[in-house]
Amino acid sequence: MPLTLNQILFIILTIAAVVAVVFLVQLFIQLRKTAAEAEKTMVEVRALAKNMGDLEITVRNRVDEMGDTIKIARKAALGLSEASLRLTSKWLPFPGKYLPMILPVVHFLMKSRKANKEKAHVE
Repeated sequence: MPLTLNQILFIILTIAAVVAVVFLVQLFIQLRKTAAEAEKTMVEVRALAKNMGDLEITVRNRVDEMGDTIKIARKAALGLSEASLRLTSKWLPFPGKYLPMILPVVHFLMKSRKANKEKAHVE
């Protein structure tokens, strides 16, 4: 029994509809999985954002503490520089003039003495 043109077209359209429905079902299943993964990711992002906020507060507190420490160190350095200036200008004016020339000589003598001691240990 031969099929008519209408029957062939009906079979072709039915197969096309079934294929389209199967494709759409697979697409919807994949979209549902993607949405579930997106929800999990958003929960993780929220947790990370909260931790980042806590970290920011901690860093700000540490920076404030470091600011106080730097101020204290600056005051100590100023006091030390004033003390060294008074020491060299008022109490040690004569050696202070020749100190830049004497220090390299003393350094050379100490280094050569150390080298002589090492040679004595080796021999």
